[in-house]
Amino acid sequence: MPESTVYARCRPNGPWQLLLPGTVLLTSGKPTADQLVVASLLYAGPDAVVTGLEAARRHGVRRGPGSNGLVHVLVPHDQQPASARHVVIERTHRLPPPVIRTGVPLAPVARALVDGARRLSAPGDAAELFADAVQRGLCSIGQLWREVEEAQRRGTAIPRAVLRDVSAGARSAAERSARAVWRRSGLPEPWWNAPVYDADGGSLGIADAWFDDVALAWEINSLAWHLGPQDYAREQARSARFAAAGVPILPTLPRRLTEDAKAVIGELRAAHCHAAARPRPSVRAVRPDRPGAGG
Repeated sequence: MPESTVYARCRPNGPWQLLLPGTVLLTSGKPTADQLVVASLLYAGPDAVVTGLEAARRHGVRRGPGSNGLVHVLVPHDQQPASARHVVIERTHRLPPPVIRTGVPLAPVARALVDGARRLSAPGDAAELFADAVQRGLCSIGQLWREVEEAQRRGTAIPRAVLRDVSAGARSAAERSARAVWRRSGLPEPWWNAPVYDADGGSLGIADAWFDDVALAWEINSLAWHLGPQDYAREQARSARFAAAGVPILPTLPRRLTEDAKAVIGELRAAHCHAAARPRPSVRAVRPDRPGAGG
């Protein structure tokens, strides 16, 4: 087709549109996410692999930031396509074998997550990405660490810091903030994500933060973590088991950890004080990094 015809049809209000250099969409409406991805791959070349936040979503990661229409693509280091419009081109000596999902070549989960996290500015966003993928069994913490170690040093400070916390048991960005609040409270360190059992050995559930000296549970009630009605019902049943065993629960909304941290610290200290003033119930918790421990 003559270049002049293509140019004419891609004019404003024309029937076609130019998505990227040399890449034309044969409709005039807003491109879909799939169309942007296909256009990016056509532009980047036959060896291109989608990575970053777009790839993470396509692998099944549900929490954390979205790609906002940007498509992060890996190409062999000896190729020269430049980033343009919605596509971010990264040349690499470590082009991974693609994982094909719905016809789209994706970087493996761990590589996609680390590539995406390297371009984030908020540790909480990276924490949500990593924790969600690990909880869903999409990749392991070890795989994430290997990708961080093999990646370029540029941009890895946040992924490294977040992985240290995720490795220690922080299951979400909210719990990461909870650790920061606890450090300012002056209280003994709780056991994070600790299983708790009643006097007969029955499971009460897992406490987000467990102060074993006074048998106090601190819960970070993230609505994003409770994904649906069944999750909410399970949470309510768990709270009832703790209450029946005489264990007080201090609930905190995630946003208050950053927006109202001073008040949360006061509530945490007061709850610990009240729990210490009553006889400790006959419950036992297991410290995650010390199996068999507990009061």
